[in-house]
Amino acid sequence: MPAGALAPERRGTFVALDLRRMDRLIALDPVSRTATLQPGLRAPQAEALLAEHGFTLGHFPQSYEWATVGGFAATRSSGQASAGYGRFDEMVLGLTLATPEGTLDTGRAPRSAAGPDLRQLVLGSEGAFGVITSVTVRIRPVPQACVYEGWRFASFEAGAAALRRLAQDGPRPTVLRLSDETETLIGLAQPDAIGSADARQDAGCTAIAGFEGTEADAAYRRDRAAAVLRDCGGTPLGEEPGQRWAQGRYSAPYLRDSLLDAGAFAETLETAAFWSRIPGLYASVRDALTATLTGAGTPPLVMCHISHVYENGASLYFTVVCAQGEDALAHWMRAKHAAGEAILAAGGTISHHHGVGTDHRDWYVREAGPLGVEALRAVKRRLDPSGLLNPGVLLPAD
Repeated sequence: MPAGALAPERRGTFVALDLRRMDRLIALDPVSRTATLQPGLRAPQAEALLAEHGFTLGHFPQSYEWATVGGFAATRSSGQASAGYGRFDEMVLGLTLATPEGTLDTGRAPRSAAGPDLRQLVLGSEGAFGVITSVTVRIRPVPQACVYEGWRFASFEAGAAALRRLAQDGPRPTVLRLSDETETLIGLAQPDAIGSADARQDAGCTAIAGFEGTEADAAYRRDRAAAVLRDCGGTPLGEEPGQRWAQGRYSAPYLRDSLLDAGAFAETLETAAFWSRIPGLYASVRDALTATLTGAGTPPLVMCHISHVYENGASLYFTVVCAQGEDALAHWMRAKHAAGEAILAAGGTISHHHGVGTDHRDWYVREAGPLGVEALRAVKRRLDPSGLLNPGVLLPAD
């Protein structure tokens, strides 16, 4: 497994690959701004090694403290600064994959028209086709300036329209995210501020915009973005909300343990869609989660934020909190199923960055379609004919 824990679906003997000792910076090309990294490097280690040469990867997902470079590639990870640095799969220039049938080397130039891009078979493959042994990525200079600020919008719809305008027409912030009314009220827009008077105010929706780069570039984009956000009805809140978000950006997952201890159940799910489908997708998933869990006797609090934006669409990330009740896991699986059905019906993808694994496998089969599934099965049979690698992930085991 490239990263994470061992969670086999069937009984028998299993082998877990521990790649922690594959933790070197293999090569760095400061002229081309590329680096080749081994897969066992944890994200903080990778950043520290690159920083010694004045560079950064710029990939900071919520799992940053524990995730590995190999895991980033195997799951198509998306970091909190994706608006500026891109998703991890957009950073990858080449990979090496060790398979039972031999080694697959992909990527030897910044762009190529030499046939289909084999990198795309490895990215997001979740260990099903082989073991990633090296990743070559683009890198950026360590930013001179990092400024994060808050904005307030009257509604989620108004805030989403503002984010769409920046994503399509610019200037593009490095970080751009929007919490809906419920998440803003609870305080998850700024995890460091949960419980504060600011977090309890019913104040519409909070957006966070961050700008990283040279002093001149960050200031220029910040000023131009401010004009756009004001024109879209935004009210500036200054740097304090942005700094609170930056300080607590990795803390939200740790809240789950406290909630469980208090008798609450907390889970998340995410999706993405084109901008024209975002309003309907948002409403459909909220309604599905609320109806299912309310029907089970545990009315939920459903929160949502946009944290990854593109010219053509955005992601939606839902957080659900409810009383545990009896058989909480079964209730959640029914709610998750209802949400998954709502996502596909509303034109969304079953996952924007959490991946497929086994949890989303059946929906992925429907999303890929019969011919797509058979094509992936053919790749699996050629690279792993005995079905040794992560059986049951992505596609049902043969």
